[in-house]
Amino acid sequence: MSKVIAVFGAGTGLGVSVARRFGREGFRVALVARRKDRLDALVAELAGEGIEAGAFSADLSEPARVPALVEAIRERLGRIDVVAYGPISGDQGFTPAAELDAATLRGLVPLLLLTPVEVVRAVLPEWTGRGDGAFLLAQGYSAAQPMPHLSGLGPVMSATRNYLYSLNAELAGTGVYAGTLTVGSLIARSEIAAKAQAAFESADGPEHPVVDPDDLAEHYWDMYTKRDRVEQFHPESLTPQAAA
Repeated sequence: MSKVIAVFGAGTGLGVSVARRFGREGFRVALVARRKDRLDALVAELAGEGIEAGAFSADLSEPARVPALVEAIRERLGRIDVVAYGPISGDQGFTPAAELDAATLRGLVPLLLLTPVEVVRAVLPEWTGRGDGAFLLAQGYSAAQPMPHLSGLGPVMSATRNYLYSLNAELAGTGVYAGTLTVGSLIARSEIAAKAQAAFESADGPEHPVVDPDDLAEHYWDMYTKRDRVEQFHPESLTPQAAA
């Protein structure tokens, strides 16, 4: 049975690029997002390229629904070998730290922290039993480097980054890998790109670089195959060692 990658937060940017990259390697694909119409369009697009994909409509801001969702993917596709988690959309935005309140953070925590933790809990027994599996998470650069006027998402993502580092270390030697792709660029063709660019401009910052999601998907494939680092920065010049 061929391997399966489940793309949580599948959209027109990084999600479909990851599906396409792993699909070229023979993976079948589970696409997970809220909007069924968009998912069906992506399934058809991938099918036209010879990649088998299935659509799973779900609200990832509801962590309690994760076990049933994971089981539905297994029932249809037989297994899950890789999870790519990155459901940021235009619904989420930056908030200056001076304006941040508990309600804003509370609204971000389920999608960005609680649900990825629940996804790991749901797939980990299968992976440890098999001695193989990978959890790949995409996040913005503010998770690693706080920036003025661009808070809100960062504090929550930084908690998830902390969790991924601990998870990666605990899983060493088990055959199961956890890693995070930290992106300091806007992602072309993604829903959040325009909204984020407007936030950067309102903060009087420089024009933000834009990355092709196919390039990020290549990072994911490299992380999955090599499993030699817990975090990959894009651009690589943003890594703490390179910036020091």
